[in-house]
Amino acid sequence: MDIRIKRIYDPPAKDDGYRLLVDRVWPRGVSKADAHLDDWSKDIGPSTELRKWFGHEPPKYAEFKKRYVKELKEHADELERIRKLARKQRVCLLYGAKDEEHNQAVVLREVLLGTH
Repeated sequence: MDIRIKRIYDPPAKDDGYRLLVDRVWPRGVSKADAHLDDWSKDIGPSTELRKWFGHEPPKYAEFKKRYVKELKEHADELERIRKLARKQRVCLLYGAKDEEHNQAVVLREVLLGTH
């Protein structure tokens, strides 16, 4: 499977493949036209409660990851849909966070690839 992650604020590239936004909330300052999305999987993003608790604070990342993985178990159908896509083509998981190491797309990619 070819699954990559990328900030939605970075310019789209021809080799991004299937561009999937994995944030529950639409990223500020990005128009839908400029996003060049193939799909937006709102429900697979962290719950509002978890997102607000985490606040993108790196010291909370390990606990965030544990809680988010637990939430993802409730979205098995969507996870399998993304895996099927990734078996056929490159999938680029798009996120809005500034921190490129501590965000839900990193966790989601690990779960999808089975490396978590």
